[in-house]
Amino acid sequence: MTRREFFSVVGGVTIFIASAGCVVVADARAEPATVYFASADGRTQLVGYLFAPPTEGPHPAVVMLHGRGGPYSSNISKECTLVAKDDSSPCNASSLSKRHVAWGTYWANHGYLALLPDSFGPRNKGHGFERFTHDDPDRDDVNERTVRPLDAEGALRYLQSRDDVVPGQIYLQGWSNGASTALNVMYRQISLRAGGFRAAMALYPGCGPRALISKDYKVGAPVTVFLASEDEEVSPAVCHQVLDAAKNNGSPINVVDYPGATHDFDWPGKRRQSVEANRTAREDVLRRASGLFAN
Repeated sequence: MTRREFFSVVGGVTIFIASAGCVVVADARAEPATVYFASADGRTQLVGYLFAPPTEGPHPAVVMLHGRGGPYSSNISKECTLVAKDDSSPCNASSLSKRHVAWGTYWANHGYLALLPDSFGPRNKGHGFERFTHDDPDRDDVNERTVRPLDAEGALRYLQSRDDVVPGQIYLQGWSNGASTALNVMYRQISLRAGGFRAAMALYPGCGPRALISKDYKVGAPVTVFLASEDEEVSPAVCHQVLDAAKNNGSPINVVDYPGATHDFDWPGKRRQSVEANRTAREDVLRRASGLFAN
């Protein structure tokens, strides 16, 4: 059986059924730098946002893959046009969403250089996509199966070329659509040359046939997947079917379930965090995250 770890809240007291640890939440506001690099598709110039630790490197690094809403604040993203070097779009480093700023700051405060690539803006889709738009044909040319994995691999190559990054200590994180992308990247790595991502964490991915490259999923490097039992957008049961089978066949996969949590449980805004199960899940992910990438 796949290892599963559960959290629950009883009488207002959080019960943690796994190894305990301290939650470290970043309070500092890191100002990300804007960088440009090539996707591994060989034709797309990507824009990315780089959160750097205050100390000199070289550092381990994390590539962060945004979800279907894109990397920018929903208050801004609808105004996005093509996001590129010579564009005056309001979508830029100053208009990233709260979640991406929070996580970029978290990684920088833990000594990691964190890179958030924008897969949508350079392809004239910086506005992102609404919920339940899986069948929207406009998403085909930014899909998580064949397009976005190449962006992640381009980000990996870019980080490997930097003097302030430890080339063998680059990790991958994704949310929702970006989490499915991360799973596909780790699947692809089995057949690619050595020197890929060392480990990955995926928060509430979709695992159905539209999301994953193969139903016979497998990975060669550690992958931790965080699922929400009350997810409104994707099915944790489908993910368990795919991931449990991969685990039983020898893939280094760990699945963590959060009873009562919803999609986007780590979103730092008041609406999501007003749900106690979401707060519990978010605190636990923050507690675990840096340890997952410590080796």
